[in-house]
Amino acid sequence: MKQQTSQAPLALAQLTTQKIVILGAGLTGLSCVRYLKENGLTCSVNDSRDNAVNVEFFQQKFPKASLTLGGWDKALIASADILLVSPGIDTSIADIADQINENCIVAGDIELYCQNSSTPILAVTGSNGKSTVVSLLAFIGKKLGKSVELGGNIGVPVLEQSKKTLDCLVLELSSFQLETLQSMNAIAATVLNVSDDHLDRHKTLENYIAIKQSIYKQCKTAVINRDDANTHVTDTTKNIISFGIGLASEGHFGLEVIAGKSQLMFGSTPLIAVDELPIAGLHNALNCLAVLALGYSAGWPIKEMLAHLVEFEGLAHRCQLVSKYKNVQWINDSKATNVGATFAAIEGLAAIMSADNNLYVIAGGDGKGADFSSLQSVIAKYVTGVYTLGKDGDAVALLAKKAQTTSHKVSTIQEAVNAIDKILKPGDIVLLSPACASIDMFKNFAERGNVFVNAINKISSDNEAQSSREVY
Repeated sequence: MKQQTSQAPLALAQLTTQKIVILGAGLTGLSCVRYLKENGLTCSVNDSRDNAVNVEFFQQKFPKASLTLGGWDKALIASADILLVSPGIDTSIADIADQINENCIVAGDIELYCQNSSTPILAVTGSNGKSTVVSLLAFIGKKLGKSVELGGNIGVPVLEQSKKTLDCLVLELSSFQLETLQSMNAIAATVLNVSDDHLDRHKTLENYIAIKQSIYKQCKTAVINRDDANTHVTDTTKNIISFGIGLASEGHFGLEVIAGKSQLMFGSTPLIAVDELPIAGLHNALNCLAVLALGYSAGWPIKEMLAHLVEFEGLAHRCQLVSKYKNVQWINDSKATNVGATFAAIEGLAAIMSADNNLYVIAGGDGKGADFSSLQSVIAKYVTGVYTLGKDGDAVALLAKKAQTTSHKVSTIQEAVNAIDKILKPGDIVLLSPACASIDMFKNFAERGNVFVNAINKISSDNEAQSSREVY
């Protein structure tokens, strides 16, 4: 993707004579239009969808901006001095890429924000755990009495935060957003982990890794995962703080077993026991270490961060404990839309599960071209049964077969829940962690997670009703 350069900055004062075209009329695109309008600038908006936005609403709100829907306007794109691209739009497709003139600046809303704001930033990317880390980081910051907001790939579009005076902006950044970002000057940034994801757009894992690691060029301190070489920094001059499963050297974060209990550590100093954390699983212990490392980079006192960390309640659809029906942990991890997320969830929960209990996993959906093979080892080691559904459910079932683990093909999540309910014993874990996107069967991962929760509530209420009738 062609990116804007420092020779052609996006400072608002220099945009008055530029022809600005916004690609995408969703939340991000409209936030760009609104931001430009508030700063006395106008633009043209183009979206390939027929119904991307209510035309009457748009014309009322932005009377000086033009709007083209129903296809990519090649002449408009070719005429642009600046293209502000929404992250969901792939500018490498021929209808867009072939039209961009050689002097055109291609950027995103976050690049526009960063070139026109001096707000301190903590930035987070990675294949999995981003939303948990940024939400916990913002939660702790606010508890410390700081003016902190979320932006980027979570919460409101980042330009909506431009009028606020903040102590810190916590940014969740997807690979799509990083493609058009190069001017961020964050206090600290992290790549939490890297696994196959979005290869339908990025083509190769190597390209995906390079996009993720571009965040390190835009921060003062790099927070890396010692256990994932794909997150490591090659720039030896960069200030680095690490986190990981093993022992940590002074100034870094790790895990250590002390008196039979796994503890979060800062160097040789114990911080808190893993079983006291508000979010379950080894992978979430690592997320907490990343949060502490980022906060420490910003000068937040570790002792005060720990006092508020335990108050965090976690996020919906992200390894969320939704029920203890039948003394079983029913866990909604619908946000696990890639292989790495499901791997982390299985491994993380297995680390806290008794040896005589069972783990049942519901998986499948649209795999987006990912390689599922890395799941074979954790399925073989920890999973009692896999219930598969959706477009790539058969691929997951084949993997379970190779892992010599029982698999069952189902048509719906309700069918899976009903089947698992018949074989459970107290202490077992049922995990919805699809390793796939939801778009083949659901509007989004949230709807998929809600279907899972509703299915549990239904069998629970049906069971209670049956028990009442038997007593009667």
